[in-house]
Amino acid sequence: MAGEAVHGYGRGALLKAVLPLLAFLLVTCAAPHRSASTSSTEPVRSDSTASAPPASPAPTEARPAPSPELALRPEELPAPGNLKRLDFRGGEPHIPIGLMQGRREARFSPKGRMRLRFGGEAEKMLEAPAGSVWTVRVTDGTPAELSARIQLAELPFADKAGLTETQAQWQARGVAVRVHVLGVLYGIAGKVIDNRRYLLLLDEELSPKQATGRQAELLRDFGVRTTLFEEVRTPSRGILEVRDDAGNVVGLAQDSVYAETLDDAGFDVRQVEHDVGYDNHGFEDRSFRGTLQLSVDRHGTLAVVNVVKLEDLLKGLVPSEIYARAHPEALKAQAVTARGEVLAKVGIKHLADPFLLCSEQHCAVYRGRTGEAASTTAAVEATRGEGLFSADGRLVDSVYSAVCGGHTEDNDIVWGGPPNPSLRGRPDVLGPTEGLPGPDSLAEYLRAELPTACRLSSFAQPSKYRWEKRFSVEQVNALTAHLGVGRVHALSLGERGVSGRARTLTVAGERGVTQVRGELNIRRLFGMLNSSMALVDEERDAEDRLIGWRFRGGGWGHGVGMCQTGAIGRAEAGHRYQDILRFYFNGAEVAPIY
Repeated sequence: MAGEAVHGYGRGALLKAVLPLLAFLLVTCAAPHRSASTSSTEPVRSDSTASAPPASPAPTEARPAPSPELALRPEELPAPGNLKRLDFRGGEPHIPIGLMQGRREARFSPKGRMRLRFGGEAEKMLEAPAGSVWTVRVTDGTPAELSARIQLAELPFADKAGLTETQAQWQARGVAVRVHVLGVLYGIAGKVIDNRRYLLLLDEELSPKQATGRQAELLRDFGVRTTLFEEVRTPSRGILEVRDDAGNVVGLAQDSVYAETLDDAGFDVRQVEHDVGYDNHGFEDRSFRGTLQLSVDRHGTLAVVNVVKLEDLLKGLVPSEIYARAHPEALKAQAVTARGEVLAKVGIKHLADPFLLCSEQHCAVYRGRTGEAASTTAAVEATRGEGLFSADGRLVDSVYSAVCGGHTEDNDIVWGGPPNPSLRGRPDVLGPTEGLPGPDSLAEYLRAELPTACRLSSFAQPSKYRWEKRFSVEQVNALTAHLGVGRVHALSLGERGVSGRARTLTVAGERGVTQVRGELNIRRLFGMLNSSMALVDEERDAEDRLIGWRFRGGGWGHGVGMCQTGAIGRAEAGHRYQDILRFYFNGAEVAPIY
């Protein structure tokens, strides 16, 4: 088998051995297609930073000579590492988004005439017709060698004082720390985008296994929950086999294969895995705009990456974030916030992966052309290149949640750090607020029928706007067992923000008392509560024995930034998308980025 044949060769020797064969295969094995061919290349300018070559004109009957702008020197062939930077060709960024990883092979089909580029010591290419089916398979894959540092804290880049204070706290505990700047500072058409932040890391380089044990020690000694920050010490490597629909090996590549359609028609990708870790996990054939990069991932297996223009990415992303049948002004508001969210995440996630963002809920749900809807595409096109900017000219971190419950929340209550002037909580009421109860009297607030945008929206969800959830004593004991307090006697929510959302939960048990901090940590502890805008009450039987607790709450999600259901309600009330965004982001203005 081909997979067995590559074992025992050094990679350099292997490629030297197979490249003459590869040149032969590209000419002869593709011949049955009657349209596959090789072509020579010319170098591009040395100042080129493109992670994908520009599209060439559509081919004619006779194969045209390769255009200089399509050609790359072998050392400039897009490699997995190159996908970690944005390509700003034409002003509009191209985003490398991971469609799936951890695969042994992937199948795809071009929707137009295709050119394949093979990674390795020499540039080789193959052309093939629309509709042809190709399989890329990993052989001789070697995982990346990763090191891990424990992340103790994350602070905004502007919070120098907070960084100094946090450093001092850990140093006083006898813990050596180091500072790492995460994120990027870059410009698009005169606009500066800056999503940098500080990470405070434990000054120990550990293996992932060692790091897990060290995290347990920090939790035990200081009651602090930490995360891992991974770095690649040695990149993954592998040989990729490219097979035609008959199963013939037509080429071998080192680490990556790059596929483009010459008329920018895009690709169909078979059996794309989606919703990993969720109940609706499955596989679906999907269609994508842009180009494909098939690369060896961190595990030594295959990652499929779609390099796509930001506007085309949004066309396949926005309908997964909001109802496509919603009011057009709400869809425009969602398009602008999603554009800002994507740019705000560049350089922040997937640092050890051959892409910048994934297509799952971890980043943003993206189904490509398959998920597009005419209404949301129109909203993306109507707001092309627009972002949301604060009074000081900075791109707003335009976060959003499904249902605010009638009142949005301050960013620092939910995520900590200094207050963000653009992310201040406020009543989401259509009309005057005088005389209405507020979250400072949460019990009354949750009972009242208020003229809030997310309640009056035609897409309102009563079970998310106001909700209840009950837990028995046995359930709570099981959910809190890792806290070490024994059988639980009392639960109490505290440190509430302006919306009534709590950021602390005190758990008292027979062995002691502890506190869970953080809005998301509280929700996760109880199997993902809809929100922490909630009250918790004891429930007792007729003999006054404690039998459980009842949570009564409002909203669905963290509540910071734009309320999506509220945005629909505001649009239905006649508000333009600029007004909607100005309301939710404290006066921020929509302006073109490119």
